[in-house]
Amino acid sequence: QVQLVESGGVSVQAGGSLRLSCAASGYTYSSRCIAWFRQAPGKEREGVAVIYTGSGATHYAAAVKGRFTISQDNAKNTVYLQLNSLKPEDTAMYYCAASSKKGLWVGLARDEYNYWGQGTQVTVSS
Repeated sequence: QVQLVESGGVSVQAGGSLRLSCAASGYTYSSRCIAWFRQAPGKEREGVAVIYTGSGATHYAAAVKGRFTISQDNAKNTVYLQLNSLKPEDTAMYYCAASSKKGLWVGLARDEYNYWGQGTQVTVSS
């Protein structure tokens, strides 16, 4: 059974930083896309960043590029999201998602992700 467990969400002030973690178990971690999505109240879930665990290739949404960094620790089957220069508009529930498609880049297409974590809340105050 695939499990994705997110952690690290906290309340911070604007301009602050934090790191989210997504630990995967029961999942064949190699050569697949793992992504972070977020959903603010009343808004659709949107893709934030994705990493391809094979090559380490990454892609970011325009809203977070240059401020967020996605990375991985293959030995721990864990993906991280470093959030810097946080803004109030970054406030959302952040979800980790994993694709089951080996060897395929799926980017931030939400429907391509089969497995989802329970989410971790990030709140940025001004």
